[in-house]
This record gives sequence, structure tokens and C-alpha cells, in this order.
Amino acid sequence: MELINGVLFHATGASSAALCYTPQKKVIGWSWQTYWLAQAFICWLALPVIMAFITIPNLMMVLQEAPTSAMIKSFLLGMAYGIGGTAFGIAIRYVGFSLTYAIAVGISCVLGTLLPPLVNGTLGDVLKSNGAFFLITGIVMGAIGIALCGLAGRNKEKDIEKDTKNTSTFSLAKGLPLCLLAGILSALYGFSLDQGQPIADVAAKYGATNFQGNVIYIFSNSGAFVTTLLYCLYLHNKEKTFGQFFTAGSNSLVKNYFLSILTGLLWYGQFFFYGLGHVRMGNYKFTSWAIHMIMLVLFSAVLGLLMKEWKNCSAITMRLLILALIVLITAVLLLTYGNYLGGV
Repeated sequence: MELINGVLFHATGASSAALCYTPQKKVIGWSWQTYWLAQAFICWLALPVIMAFITIPNLMMVLQEAPTSAMIKSFLLGMAYGIGGTAFGIAIRYVGFSLTYAIAVGISCVLGTLLPPLVNGTLGDVLKSNGAFFLITGIVMGAIGIALCGLAGRNKEKDIEKDTKNTSTFSLAKGLPLCLLAGILSALYGFSLDQGQPIADVAAKYGATNFQGNVIYIFSNSGAFVTTLLYCLYLHNKEKTFGQFFTAGSNSLVKNYFLSILTGLLWYGQFFFYGLGHVRMGNYKFTSWAIHMIMLVLFSAVLGLLMKEWKNCSAITMRLLILALIVLITAVLLLTYGNYLGGV
């Protein structure tokens, strides 16, 4: 039952992540860097600290006893994740949201899942254990499903360009290297949480139980915030947009800050529920990253259907999307069953 609860918590976190980009569509008078920095402050700096104080008993004692090396590793890997997120955003300009998702998230799904047991020297034991076949098959099918979803999304973008006669700025030569960089560095976030586990172990000793992972976010998320802050400050200086934090119009300014806070809450929600799911995954906790990423793409596609983003697409595009959703659901079921066998 704990395993099922873990998967459900991962599903809740993935749903929150899938929804987090929707408020951005309503932002008025702000450049990307203004909005992104405002929401990043909430989800990568403010909320991790606030939630750690709320959910981790004797937080200051935990931080004093936790290994400094674990804090540093988690922070630095979080910084790398922040660079990956920036590369992801830039790649979208050249190859579109869907293809960027397919390449970057696909790489992140596989690499971010297998990297912790590989570095920790336990991958060989995993491959010999109960459920290994279903786990590996689930990871591979997840990557295939993400790729299919990306191809369907690219077809959708082509259908829209054809209908609206928009001029495409598509450039695989510029976008592909950024997608690869985004995928590799984004995978390091799961590794950041793995390397921060000694901090969570100390929190568990003080009674944090299932909320123990919240203490790691202080370091992993603040690392991501630092690199995001530096890039956004560079853009603000280049484009002279610092004033937007104060001059979007009285009504729009309040609305923009509200939407940024809402985005930050939704974005942090994925981390919060990820932690609750992760501690319930039994012997194969490393699969949490794959389950989260697969569900994130799955729910993002479903959300697009509900918002009628696929309404005018061709029959071929829709069949490809349906196939992608079936493969993604199958991947989650395989990973769940593999985890079940590992606990028997």
C-alpha cells in the first residue's frame, strides 16, 4: 500500500508541475526574465526554507549535524540543474516546446534515474534483483513515450504554422545542442537529491519521517536559484528591464505578482509531493525520477487536450499523441510493478 501511495504522491507532484506554466499566459507587461525571477524566488528560495521550518523538527540542530559535504554537493548539483533549466528555455526558441521536451526530458528521465545507482555502485545489484526487467523496460518505454509525445507536439506545431501561415524560426543546429545540454544538466537534479540524502537522514533522526526530503531542497533549490538569478540579472541589464518590477501598471503589477506566486507554489508543489512519494518507493527509490518525469509529460499532454490545444490537429498527429499516452501509462505501470517485485 505504501508503494501505491508513493506513486499517487508522484502523480500529484507531476500534476502540479504540469499546471505551473499556465499562469504565465496571463502575465501582462513583463519580460520573461522579470516573471521567471519572481516565480523562481518563490519556488527555489522562499518556499524551501519556509516549508523546512514548518515540517522539519529542530531544523537548526539538523543543519548543524548534517554533513557539510552533502550540503555542498546538493547545492552545486542544484546550480547545474539551474543552468539546464535556462538552456531548456532558450532551446524552445529554436526547436519549439514539444521537441525540446522530447529530447531534454527524455535524456533527463533516463540519465537522472540511472545516475544515482551507477555512481553509488549499486546498479549491478539492481540489475540482478527482482523486478529489474520491469524497471529497465519501464524506463526505456518512458523515454520512447516522451519521444513520441514530442513528435506529436512537433506535428501539432507544424499544423498550427500551416493554418496560420506563420514563419517558423525552427533551427535544429542551434536548438539540438541546447536540448542535449538541458537534458544532461536537468538530470542532475535527481542526483542532487540523492547526494543530499545524508541531510535527510539526520532530519529523520529528529522525527521528520516522511517530510525528511524537505530539508534537502534548502540546498538543491537555492543552487538552482543562484544560476537562474545570474542569468536573469544579465538579461535585465542587457534589455534594461529592471523597472518592470515596479511599473507594469497598478492592476497588472498586482496581478503579475499574484501569478508569479501561484506559479512558484505550483512549481514547488512538485518537489513537496516528490519527497512524499520518494520515501515510499521501497528498495528502488532511484526510480522516483523516472516516474515523476514520465507522469509530468503524460499530464502535460492531457492538460493540453483539456485546454483544446490539439483541437485543429491532423488525424495523424492525434493518433501519434494517443500512442504516446498509451506508452507513457504502460511505462508507469511497469515501473510500479517492478518496484512491487523489489519489495517482495
